[in-house]
Amino acid sequence: MARDHVGRLTYEHTNCCVIVAHPDDETLWAGGTLLMHPDSCWTIVSLCRRDDTDCAARFQKAAERYGAKGVMGDLDDGPEQKPMRMVDIEDVILDLLPSDRYDLILTHGLWGEYTSHRRHEEVAKAVMALRETGRIVAEEVWMFAYEDGGKKYLPKAMADADVYIRLPEDIWGQKHQIMRDVYGFAADSFEAQTTPRDEAFWVLSKTK
Repeated sequence: MARDHVGRLTYEHTNCCVIVAHPDDETLWAGGTLLMHPDSCWTIVSLCRRDDTDCAARFQKAAERYGAKGVMGDLDDGPEQKPMRMVDIEDVILDLLPSDRYDLILTHGLWGEYTSHRRHEEVAKAVMALRETGRIVAEEVWMFAYEDGGKKYLPKAMADADVYIRLPEDIWGQKHQIMRDVYGFAADSFEAQTTPRDEAFWVLSKTK
């Protein structure tokens, strides 16, 4: 996949999946990419907060905006962020996924998208482990590529990422609207202020 600086991507991925820790992560870090590919068959898997009825309802409404199937789990997401066994996270992912084969999987980066959230990093490692062991088959895995300079600024797309997408204004507007109107984040919230205008990913191509 070549780098893209003009905004629109052309690719042949049909069966696509987004695997994230929380509802809204799919929109925050990859919403523009989903919106630019409405013809792809999208599944969005959030590992946490299924039992939060308000959050779950908002997640399903967001999935509808993308024309996607939304699936949620109830993985522990307490404020103390206690480390979890990797095998437990892998099992949750496998239980939630409707298939084990995808053309493209989007997921968190190994170091997360900001400083710091343990679940983001754990999900990334679990997805990689599942793919490396063949329990998930994916032509490509795109890992979110964002950084915040160690909390020096709001998260932003990494300029040297394998895929760098400048979102067209209309696409960014729809993405931001989902964060505000569907997820209900106030204009001065971290999430609403962060919502990237550019999206970036590290690409793991199919293993030989």
